[in-house]
Amino acid sequence: EWTMKTSTVFLLCISVFSGFSRGRVVREDETGFAECNMFFPGQVPPEGFTEPFHVKICQQYNKEPRFATLYSTKDKIPLYSAFKFTKPSRSEEENWLVEPQIDDPENDLHEMVHEADITGTVANLGANQALTSDYVGSGYERGLLNPSLLNEEDFQMATYTLTNAVPLSPAVSKSWHRDIGKVVEQALIRHCSKKDHLYLLAGAIPSRVRVKGKVSVPESLWLAACCDAPDGWSLGLVKKINDENSLADLTVGELEKQLLAGVHLFKGSCGEAKQNQEKREAVLQAVSQIRSGEQVGTSDNQETKDSGWVRKVAGIIATPFIKLLELLIYIFVELVKFVFYFLWLVVKRVCGTVLEGVYSLWNGMVSYLKAISMVLISIPYDVGRVIINIFLGFLQIVQDVVFLTYKILSLPVGFVLHLAAFPYHSICAIPSVLKDMATGIGGTFSLVIDATATVLHGFYYLAGHIVKRFVPKGSSDD
Repeated sequence: EWTMKTSTVFLLCISVFSGFSRGRVVREDETGFAECNMFFPGQVPPEGFTEPFHVKICQQYNKEPRFATLYSTKDKIPLYSAFKFTKPSRSEEENWLVEPQIDDPENDLHEMVHEADITGTVANLGANQALTSDYVGSGYERGLLNPSLLNEEDFQMATYTLTNAVPLSPAVSKSWHRDIGKVVEQALIRHCSKKDHLYLLAGAIPSRVRVKGKVSVPESLWLAACCDAPDGWSLGLVKKINDENSLADLTVGELEKQLLAGVHLFKGSCGEAKQNQEKREAVLQAVSQIRSGEQVGTSDNQETKDSGWVRKVAGIIATPFIKLLELLIYIFVELVKFVFYFLWLVVKRVCGTVLEGVYSLWNGMVSYLKAISMVLISIPYDVGRVIINIFLGFLQIVQDVVFLTYKILSLPVGFVLHLAAFPYHSICAIPSVLKDMATGIGGTFSLVIDATATVLHGFYYLAGHIVKRFVPKGSSDD
């Protein structure tokens, strides 16, 4: 969070100086490329680029539109950059920038910034666009679709963004910028009657080859030119990546067939049916001379040459002063950045201390109110519990008194009841007792009689046995 705020303060600081770049991602509800529609003939951008991973960027510098770019977040390279020729510049000062909103549309940074200034502060940085680290040690250079040498001053500074760069080998990058520079300066500009109506589209066709498995290496580069004038014309050029010296010319219609299906690059008088064939043939002849290495336009008048020498001398004289001014601006920017950083650090410390105190006070108040609330909530509960305990104790006392009274009263009552019932039970038991006595006496007599009869019977049986044994049988016959 601290780094994000520091970067934001830094960007706000340097925005007041002339070296401030702003690349705006065009919203879906805006028409075409918004304020950058001026770089297309009739302010109508190319048609047919409708994939969801195509992002429109209006590249700006010093709050002015400089060129337009259609960027592929899938291939992480620009598909084309649309621009106008200003005038050639021989000084190059590389100052590479990235576009934060491509990776994090919800961030607060709406301008292009240096990659080092937002590292760790932009969510998913590098997820949808190439970074400088993708080129380091890869053997590829950051080749500009819109070459910096075809632009001057602010227009040139705006070209140094990674959303305008594709991976190229050093040889191909050099030949691309050399060939396109010569074609534009020596062929296209000279044969367009209205130089401010010369519209240029420089693009790349992605391939499956990836740098570090991320950034697509184009299989070919192309340039489409439209001179939107009464005697206008259009032209297409293609350079194959595997042949640095190749530069094939073709019609815009033929070029469109090599791109996505349904693509139309230009509208208006750049249609092939309305072209000035004489002008187009002159352009093709100039391109052919450039391709063969011949010098084009050797019949330029002396005034042009003289003005070129004057510009060179003026540039040599002005260069030290420009460098000194740039150094002073750089020192001033660094001082302002340091002051803002120091002020931000002081504000952060003070605010941090105040916020910590407020946070501690808030925690104390919350704890105090929580304790009071718990006590207040527990009071009715404790009162109710005491009342219930008192009531239950009272019921226990009543129960004990009743039980004790019952015990005390139960002893004499039982005794009296048993004593009163004794005569009744005694009188009622007399008939049973007499009956039992009579039964017992009768049984005794019966037992005695049975016993006497049994004894007599036994004696009789014994006497009969003895007689039978000892008395002779013959005396019985007599």
